[in-house]
Amino acid sequence: MLRTISKWVLRILGLLLAIVAAWATYAGARPVVTEPLIPDEEAGAGSRSIVPSYTGLLREFPEIETPDDAAVELGRQLFFDPVLSAENDMSCATCHQPDHGFSDGLVKARTSAGDELARNTPTLWNVGYLSEIFHDGRATSLEEQAGIAITESTEMNADADELVAELAAISAYEDLFDAAYGDGVTFDNVTSALAAFERTLINNNAPFDRYANGDFDALTPAQRRGLTLFRSGATRCFECHANPTFHTDTFRVIGVDSPDPGRAGVADNGIDGSFRVPSLRNVALTAPYMHNGEFETLEEVVQFYADGGGRQFGDTNDKIDAFIQGFEMTEQEQADIVAYLHALTDESAMPEVPSVALSGLPIEPSKVSPGREVSASLNREPREFTTEESEPRTITADTSRPLQYTIDSARPGDTIMIPYGTYNERLVVDVSGLTILGIPNDDGDYPVFDGQNKLPEAIIASGNDFELGYLTAINYTDNGFLVEGVTNLHMHHLNTHDTGVYGIYPVKSTNVLVEHVVASGVNDAAIYAGQTENVVVRHCETYDSVIGVEIENTINGDVYDCYIHDNALGILYVVLPNLTSKVSRIGKVYDNRVENNNRFNDGPPGSTVAAVPPGTGLLIFGSDNIEVYNNTFTGNKTTGTAVFSLATLYSPDELDVQPNPENNWLYNNEYDNNGYDPDPFVKSLGIPTGDILWDGNGWGNHFDEPDAEGGFPPVLPSRSTPTFFARIYYRALQGLLALVG
Repeated sequence: MLRTISKWVLRILGLLLAIVAAWATYAGARPVVTEPLIPDEEAGAGSRSIVPSYTGLLREFPEIETPDDAAVELGRQLFFDPVLSAENDMSCATCHQPDHGFSDGLVKARTSAGDELARNTPTLWNVGYLSEIFHDGRATSLEEQAGIAITESTEMNADADELVAELAAISAYEDLFDAAYGDGVTFDNVTSALAAFERTLINNNAPFDRYANGDFDALTPAQRRGLTLFRSGATRCFECHANPTFHTDTFRVIGVDSPDPGRAGVADNGIDGSFRVPSLRNVALTAPYMHNGEFETLEEVVQFYADGGGRQFGDTNDKIDAFIQGFEMTEQEQADIVAYLHALTDESAMPEVPSVALSGLPIEPSKVSPGREVSASLNREPREFTTEESEPRTITADTSRPLQYTIDSARPGDTIMIPYGTYNERLVVDVSGLTILGIPNDDGDYPVFDGQNKLPEAIIASGNDFELGYLTAINYTDNGFLVEGVTNLHMHHLNTHDTGVYGIYPVKSTNVLVEHVVASGVNDAAIYAGQTENVVVRHCETYDSVIGVEIENTINGDVYDCYIHDNALGILYVVLPNLTSKVSRIGKVYDNRVENNNRFNDGPPGSTVAAVPPGTGLLIFGSDNIEVYNNTFTGNKTTGTAVFSLATLYSPDELDVQPNPENNWLYNNEYDNNGYDPDPFVKSLGIPTGDILWDGNGWGNHFDEPDAEGGFPPVLPSRSTPTFFARIYYRALQGLLALVG
């Protein structure tokens, strides 16, 4: 009897071993599915400045299809003709009125019977640049949008076949369709012609555009101040309303009081209450505002954001966009921002309204937007302007006047020298090819910009080929030195302390070198490079901040020979969702001292940075192909280095980026006394802490750190691990993590 039982036990064990062996063979032989590679040119990182350009504000518009003239003319006639509606009483122009910014001036659109619809009518200016149409993005082309509007029962309610027959019976239309398409009247040709016409509604010659082209008198002083506020770290308007189109192809929750699901109503991964970011071009003409028409004036809109969007109502919805945090604003600053928004008004491409519809039906007159008169009163008239080349000059700033006077007199190639002293100013730099250098005193101290805890930044710049050095910034509310959308940037020998969110802040820029910087005392990153391409941070010291150095949504970002200490987190490589750049990849971190990063995390509530557990030397958070070597990680109480997926913080419906860290390599680093007192959040995970933490997500991560002690998982894949066994281990680890939740 015992012999029989033993045989069955052996057989069962043999069967189990066979199953394990078969699974291992399958797991080791089958390639791991990795995240698809987004090409650099489609990733969205770096500047989009035209090179060369007179100012760094000048951006190249995206390419769009050039419509055929015959199709445009047909589309123009159709757009204004009520024949497109079932009852022949509504045209496209009924809701999209040319004199009202191609909107209608109503809180919400209405049917021909006068019934109110769910949403406000959006403008059609620059609609050709949109990849998703309607507030919820349910149409992915202008042709699709036109078809929906014509046939939707709550809009024009036409039957496609009946409409085609009606148009074909009108000889004038029959001739136009034949000229444009050759195959006569079809519903596809109707929508194609309307789309062709709408692609000609381009706004690109507003006062702002003339200013960006180098005509510095195109904006009034109030509008220039408003532009500065618009792109400042205080308001962060530019993060969503990006030049040149002043929209981004994203859907965001801002917290307007509305039960409308927005994007969630049409897309499985849509966030409830999120809507497409609209263009601000000709925004002064399209009141009222928001998808539900809640605000009558631009002043109300600006105040809504200043008060924190939906957060002002005590809304705990964690879906509200991270960029909406509220900001301090005086009445003058509100007026300046509104004046700047009027500088985006341009109706020079206004189409001619037909005097008579080809169908013979009456054409509804367009209401005139009251914003047109306000824009005319605020904006300066266009003038002849040419850029004149001049020999580069070295100009010592006249300190008896505000430094901005010297900046405004500069031209490309000039070098401005700022004498030693203290300046309670905020400088705006829009000229390309400019160098600004401080003149240290005999003790080597740099000139000081002191914001007195009132001003948002010391310097905000957008000029290409920009150099900034030998200056100190203290006591600013939002940033020290902010540079946005620049190609070729050199920031060196700079000190920042107590400058709000960031100390050094290059964003959406290309070819960036930051060196010999000492930055401290901020509630986000002392040195931050975001959505950049080709950035180097070297020979710097950061301390007493939430993050020492942050490389966010960037391609090619190197950090080396830096001393990073006493922050909450030393170095962060991260890819965040809902930004223009959709990748974070390729970088080197080497020869750095990363010590005692155990500071309290006082990041802004609700922000991503506030969720970072203190006590971490280096965190690779969803980034790919980061090489980390020859660093010293010492005394970081949670862990020396960590590699984690964004899935630990974000739900799938929040992610429009690839979340897993892949192909990162850590080797030849020195570790000492890390993980000795982990943050409570990490401790609650129930995993051992030490020199290295990896959450097990992301293929191709290697850890050649034989001297590392403690951490998770207990066995880490190295480059010497055969691929066959690495696949088995990776799949086994994934299964284990799935079991434990």
